[in-house]
Amino acid sequence: MFEILEYKPYKRNTKHININNARNITINLRKLLLMNETYTHKVNINKELSSIRLDKILTKKVDKLSRMQIKTLIKNGNVKLNNIPIFDPSYIVRENDSFEISILKPENTKYIAEDIALDIIYEDDDLIVINKQAGIVTHPAPGNETGTLVQALIYHSKNTLSDVNGNNRPGIVHRLDKNTSGVMVVAKNNFTHMHLAEQFKLHSISRKYQAIIWGVPSNQIIEGYIERNKINRKKMSLNNNKNGKFSKTEIKLIKSFQNSSLVECSLHTGRTHQIRLHLTSINSPIVGDQIYGKNKISKYGLEKKHFNRFLILKNFQRQALHAVHLGFIHPTLKKNMNFSSNLPQDMVNLLDLLIKY
Repeated sequence: MFEILEYKPYKRNTKHININNARNITINLRKLLLMNETYTHKVNINKELSSIRLDKILTKKVDKLSRMQIKTLIKNGNVKLNNIPIFDPSYIVRENDSFEISILKPENTKYIAEDIALDIIYEDDDLIVINKQAGIVTHPAPGNETGTLVQALIYHSKNTLSDVNGNNRPGIVHRLDKNTSGVMVVAKNNFTHMHLAEQFKLHSISRKYQAIIWGVPSNQIIEGYIERNKINRKKMSLNNNKNGKFSKTEIKLIKSFQNSSLVECSLHTGRTHQIRLHLTSINSPIVGDQIYGKNKISKYGLEKKHFNRFLILKNFQRQALHAVHLGFIHPTLKKNMNFSSNLPQDMVNLLDLLIKY
């Protein structure tokens, strides 16, 4: 179901490396680029463009690349100022500066369309809103080259999807984990993709999830910084040392089952594994989460009164997390659009069992 509502001076920073280091990096970068086909984009700064951050200028001047992609290029040494690599996205450009950007050409990966059923909530010429099923990977990756949401979207749309993220992620503006279900939006063209991506970046998109978790937490707001785990690169870590990206989730208790709960999680930011990490941090990991919080659930098995519930919860086969709400401004219609999705049957069945036992 959905409803449509009416839409109502910089400090100069000139971080450079010294000329000898620049030569060494340039040589190594040239070797790397020779392994991949690239093209060069040149940007010359006139008086009108001066006194603006480098990443903002390049985002404006280089089509198809988001500001985050531009920042990555700069930090990786793919941008040169007057033939010397520059690594500072916040550098304030000056009149007569000349920039050269080396951009990798998208791989010519062509994924074959697959007739995989899609649960489509809404569709128009610009975007598709779907109810993603648990168990399907969003886009192809090593080990999951077929049977993904991307192949299903290619088949459904006859390959009319945005290509901002390259050929292996057509249409994908954001993603849900393989075993997370719920509402997702997909872009059919680059204009829509870029506008939606900007809303995600500004955290202006409304997102709510429901989860079945261990324990009974109080209503609260969880904050912290998320970074890649230094030991296990498939995991993320939460800290309060300002390492990584800031994250914020609001937790609201919907129903208690003594040893477990149904909660609603409202996202103020959208980081990788954010909800899973935040709930684990308050000793209430999501039921069925095989990566986070497994060592925190054994204590619930000691409660004889709720042992049957413990066994039911422990045997649930995937993380009990569902995206129930997504709201955004339609890039073309300029209207506030809100979409919702009911809990899937496996989570409904789990709740019924918790009530029964």
